[in-house]
Amino acid sequence: MELLAIVYRQYRLSFMIIMLLSLASAVVGIGVIAFINQQLIEASAAPWQVLPTFLGLVLLLLVVTLGAQLALTTLGHHFVYDLRARLIKRILDTDTETLERIGSAGVLASLSADVRNVTIAFVRLPELVQGVVITIGAVLYLAWLSPGMLAVTALWVVFTMVVGWFLVQKVYRHLARVRETEDALYRDYESFIDGHKELALNRSRARALFEGDYDRHSRTYRSHIIRSDTFHLSAVNWSNIMMLGAIGVAFFLANGLGWANTNVAATYSLTLLFLRTPLIQAVGALPTLLNAQVAFRKLDSLKLAEYRASFGETSPSPAWETIELQGVTYQYPDADGNGFTVGPIDLTLQRGELVFLIGGNGSGKSTLARLLTGLYRPRQGRVLVDGKPLTTEDDWQQFRQRFSTVFTDFHLFDRLMGPDGNEPEPQLVDTWLQRLQMKDKLLFDGNRVTNPKLSQGQRKRLAMLLAVVEQRGFLLLDEWAADQDPQFRRTFYRELLTNLHDLGVTVFAISHDDHYFERADRLLEMSNGQLRELKGEQRDLASRDAVARLNQV
Repeated sequence: MELLAIVYRQYRLSFMIIMLLSLASAVVGIGVIAFINQQLIEASAAPWQVLPTFLGLVLLLLVVTLGAQLALTTLGHHFVYDLRARLIKRILDTDTETLERIGSAGVLASLSADVRNVTIAFVRLPELVQGVVITIGAVLYLAWLSPGMLAVTALWVVFTMVVGWFLVQKVYRHLARVRETEDALYRDYESFIDGHKELALNRSRARALFEGDYDRHSRTYRSHIIRSDTFHLSAVNWSNIMMLGAIGVAFFLANGLGWANTNVAATYSLTLLFLRTPLIQAVGALPTLLNAQVAFRKLDSLKLAEYRASFGETSPSPAWETIELQGVTYQYPDADGNGFTVGPIDLTLQRGELVFLIGGNGSGKSTLARLLTGLYRPRQGRVLVDGKPLTTEDDWQQFRQRFSTVFTDFHLFDRLMGPDGNEPEPQLVDTWLQRLQMKDKLLFDGNRVTNPKLSQGQRKRLAMLLAVVEQRGFLLLDEWAADQDPQFRRTFYRELLTNLHDLGVTVFAISHDDHYFERADRLLEMSNGQLRELKGEQRDLASRDAVARLNQV
C-alpha cells in the first residue's frame, strides 16, 4: 500500500522498530494461547502454580501491544505534520498560474479533507498492521497444531477475505467519488460565504444556488457515502460471521472427522477467536486507508511544485538599472488552445521612473503586471535585467524579490515587515502612517496590526504601507486610487508619488485617472493585448479624456 511505502521511505528505522514491536506482540499473543493450551487446557501442572506466569504473559502482551500501537500512532502524527508542512511549502513554491488553474476551493479541500483523511488513516493503521502480523503468527501456530485442519480453514478464510476484498473495492470506488464531490461542495461553500451580501439581497439567486448546485452536490455526496458505508459494513459483518463459521468448521474436522483430539480443537477454536478481533479490525481499517490512498492521488493530481526545504534567495537583490521585456507573449489556456493572448510586448523600464499604464477592461493590463513582476512566465520572449536574461529558477526567484505590489485582488497581511524579513524602520513606518493618514486608524501590537477590519480605501492604504516599508525599490500599484475619496486621490498623485520618487522607488501604476496623467514620466496603453507608449499629442489627448478615448477603441 502506498501509505506504508511512503512512511517506510521517510522513517525507515522507526518503521522497522515498530514492525518488530508488532511482531513481538503477535509472538506474545500466540504464546499466551500456547500457554493456555499446554498449561490450562491440558492441566499438566497445578493451576495455582501456572496462574502467576499466565498473568505475567497477559501483562506483557498488554504492554507490548500498547507500545506497538502508540509508537505507530505517534509516527503517524509526525508523518501527518510533515505532510501538511510539505504541502503548504509546495503551495508556496507553485507558480501563480497553476494555483489559479486549480482554484482556491481545490487547494483548501486538499489542506482540510485530504490531510484529515490521512490523519484518520494513521489512527486506524495500527489495527491493520497488527491484524496482518497477528494473522501470520496465528497461521504458523495453527499449522504446527494440525496442517490438515489448517488447509481446510485456510480455504475458508481465503474465501472470506476474497469476498471481503471485493466489498472493500466497492468502498474504494465510492470514496473516490466522494472526494471528487468534496471539491464541488467547497466551491459552493465559497459562494455562500464570499457572496453572502449579494445572496442576502437576491433571495432568488440564493435559492437557486442552494436548491440547484449545492443540493445536487450534497445529494451526490450522500449517495456515495451511504453506498461506501453499506459495502464497508457488509465487509465487516461478512468477516465477523465467517470467522465464527471457521470455529464450527474446526470442531467438525476434529470431532466429526477425527482429524484431531478435543484439546487441539479447543486450542484451534481459541486461536481463531483470538484472531477474529484483529482480523475484523484490519478489514474495518481498510476503508480509511483507502481514503488516504484517494487523498494521496488527489494531492498528486494538483501538480504542485516539488518539495524544497529552502525558500530560495533571501539575500538583498543587487541594484539594477533596466528591466526589459523582449518579444514577451502570454496566452491563457482554454479548451481549444485559442485563449486570450497578450503580446508580443517590447518594454524597457529605467530605475526610478514613474510609469502609468492605462487601458480598457480586459485589455491585458493585469496580465502585463503579472508578467512584469515574474508571477507569469512568458510563453515566448524573454525578460532581462541590465541586459542579462532570466534563465534559471533561481534567476526568477531573485527577480520577484525586487517587487512590492498592491494588486486589485490583494491579500491584506497584518504584520509590517522590513527588508528581507527584518524589522521595519520605525521612522519610515511613522512617516508613512502620517502621509497615508492612518496614524489614528490603526492599532499595533509590536509590528502586528490588531484592527485590520477597515474600509476598502483604508485597506489599500494599509497595503501600501506594508509595501513601502519592505523597501523593495519597485512598487507596482493596480488601480490603487480607485477606492480613495477625491481628496486623498489628489494627495496620492500630487504628494505620495513624489515621496516615493524621492525614496528612489520605481513606480508602475495602472490608472484611469486622466486628470493626473501629467504626473507620470511615461504613459503606456494596453489595447487588445498590445502595448504601446503614448507620446506628444497622443499623450495630451489621453490626459484630457482617457475614458472617452478608451471607449472609441
